Amino acid sequence: MDNLFAGIWPSPDEKEQSTVSYPAPDVLMGESGSLPGWQLCRGISGSFRVEWVAGFVWNQWQPWSGIRSIGIVGLFGYHFAYFKAMTLAPAVEVSLLAYLWPLLIVLLSAFLPGEKLRAQYIVGALVALAGCWLLISRNADGFAWQNLPGYLVALSCALIWSSYSVLSRLVRSVPTDAVGWFCGVTAILALICHLLWEETVWPEGVLQWIGVVGLGLGPVGVAFFTWDHGVKHGNIQLLGTLAYSAPLISVILLILAGFGEATVAVLSASILIVIGSLIAGRAKSRTVAEPELLTD
Repeated sequence: MDNLFAGIWPSPDEKEQSTVSYPAPDVLMGESGSLPGWQLCRGISGSFRVEWVAGFVWNQWQPWSGIRSIGIVGLFGYHFAYFKAMTLAPAVEVSLLAYLWPLLIVLLSAFLPGEKLRAQYIVGALVALAGCWLLISRNADGFAWQNLPGYLVALSCALIWSSYSVLSRLVRSVPTDAVGWFCGVTAILALICHLLWEETVWPEGVLQWIGVVGLGLGPVGVAFFTWDHGVKHGNIQLLGTLAYSAPLISVILLILAGFGEATVAVLSASILIVIGSLIAGRAKSRTVAEPELLTD
């Protein structure tokens, strides 16, 4: 349980087994066992059939456009960069950099129509980020120049997800059901990556199957739909700050499940994340009509 997310990406001309272990992000990931990254991504994307079908039968779907491709680039691009970064740099350092996306959401959202960058959001996001980094960096070995390519890919991961989240605000008229399409196409692309670069490894036992299906239904299923609705219709800057509670919730669940230990670092990180969220939550938001800038 040392790494948050560990993976091996084989070269295209060398088909080896790629494994992914998930101790910290969620207890369900711990139950999913060590499976190839893209195989797991494909499996969890395909395990919530109800949501996928809902998106598939969306009667307002039109031929592919630049606007709707935002979702596919966001979902697939984020996972592609994340898995790739894990092969180029230590998992802890990659996680630290990848988790800059909530802060980037707070900053980039200032450019949205009707939004204003408030000092409370910046301070709250920075305090919560400090707590998140304290939580994740407990097993960090320190940044090293030889891992620079991995760091850059991890930063691109954060930029992709934050850009996807902010740009989604500009296409509020696109129903959240469309996320089913995005997940379906992401699953197909993940299958292609899996067949090219990984060896298939099936889950062993009922618990691992429950872990995979549970991930598809929850953290990598319904969560995508609720996030899409939130960034389109909610307080996006507050959402960005509150997103730092995700690793905290994961650690708490692991502790409650007996897979983690409550330490001073965990307690300190929890306090910082809560304080950051409270600071951002006290910021008064101004209700302004937001025009739809991007249309089909």
